[in-house]
Amino acid sequence: MSNEMLNFMDEIEKSMVRLHRGDIVTGKVINVTNSEIMVNVGYKSDGIIPYEEISNDHTINPKEIAAIGDEIKVYVIKVDDGDGNVLLSKKRVDMQKGWDDLEKIKDTQALLETKVIEVVKGGVISLSRGIRCFIPASQLSDSYVEDLTSFVGKSFSTRVMEIDKKRNKVVLSRKVVLKQEKQEKKKEVLAKLEKGQKVRGEVKNLADFGAFIDLGGIDGLVHISDLSWNRVKHPKEILKVGDSVEVLVLDLDKEKEKISLGLKQIHPHPWDLAGSKYAAGDVVEGKVVRMLDYGAFVELEAGVDGLVHISEISDKYVSKPSQELELGQIVKAKVLDINIDQKRISLSIAAVNRPEGEEETDFVNDESNITIGDAIDGENKES
Repeated sequence: MSNEMLNFMDEIEKSMVRLHRGDIVTGKVINVTNSEIMVNVGYKSDGIIPYEEISNDHTINPKEIAAIGDEIKVYVIKVDDGDGNVLLSKKRVDMQKGWDDLEKIKDTQALLETKVIEVVKGGVISLSRGIRCFIPASQLSDSYVEDLTSFVGKSFSTRVMEIDKKRNKVVLSRKVVLKQEKQEKKKEVLAKLEKGQKVRGEVKNLADFGAFIDLGGIDGLVHISDLSWNRVKHPKEILKVGDSVEVLVLDLDKEKEKISLGLKQIHPHPWDLAGSKYAAGDVVEGKVVRMLDYGAFVELEAGVDGLVHISEISDKYVSKPSQELELGQIVKAKVLDINIDQKRISLSIAAVNRPEGEEETDFVNDESNITIGDAIDGENKES
C-alpha cells in the first residue's frame, strides 16, 4: 500500500469521532424499519437503535417518530454490539431530559400531558416525557371507573403527585385536574346566572322531592312543586335522566352555590288562559282526580280543575260522589260558572243530560245547605 493511500486512510481515521459508552451524541437517521432505526453518528460504523431502545411506549412504530435525514440525539450503549455496529438508545436520552422536565413541572404545579399505554394491578401506566408513570385507579377519574382498559391509548392532563428519580417512580393524578376544572366551570356558570333568567340544562338525577338539572358545570334543583302546574307524585312522571329542558332561575345563592329552578314557570299559568278557553254553558270533558264529601274535582287540563258539587253529579239523590264516580273516570260536564280571579270553575255532570230550561240547584241535597262556592272556598283553605 502506497504512502499516499496510508496517509489518506489516516486522515479518515482522524476525522472519525471517538465514542465511549455513556456518551450522548447527535446523529443523522439513515434508515428506519418497523424494528429499528439506523443512525450515522460520524463513527467508522453506523449506529443501530433497536426497537426496545426507541421509546418506553411499545405501541409506537419507529416510522412515527423518525424519518431519513432527521437529526436525533442518542445514548451510546455499546461501541460494538458484536456485529460491528454501535448500539444506541433514543429513549435513554429522552428519559434524562424527561426527569428534569417532570421535576420542574411538579415544582411549578403545572399540568402534565400523559398517554395511557397499559393496565397494571391497581391502576395504569402512562408515558410522559419518555418516563413511565403510574396513575392509581382511584386517581383516573372523579367517578368510579369499572373498566381501566377503556383508558388505554387516551391522552389527558394530570398533576404530578409524587416523583422519586432514584426509585424510578412517578405518580400522577387526573382526578385532581377534573375537580379543579369542574370548580372553575361552576364559578363561570354561577357568575353568569341571574334570578329570573331562562337557561337550558340536562336532567342529571331524579329524587322523590325533585329533579337535579346540570346547567353546564353546576346542578340546580327543580322542586317537585315546580315541575308542573298539575299535581305530580314523582318527577319521573314529567322527566327522565338525560332530557334537555329549559328552566327558570327562581332563586340562587352564589356563595352557597345553591340554585332553585322552575320548569312549570316557563309556561303561562293555565288559569291565565282559562278565560279564553272556557265559558258558562260550555260542555267540557275531564278526568275525575279527587273526591270529597261535598263533590268531585275534575281536571280539565294540567293545572285547571273544576268542582262538580255533589248536587250536580246526578239528578237523583247522591250521598257521596263515589256512588256515581270513580277516580280516573273521564266525564262530560257543563260549565255553570267561571271566576278567573278566584280560579274557580263550577261544573255539572247532571246538566249535560238535563232538558234545557230546567234549573240547576245550588244545594248539595235537600239535607244540606252548603253551596258550590262554599265548597270551593273550603277546598282552597285545605290547599
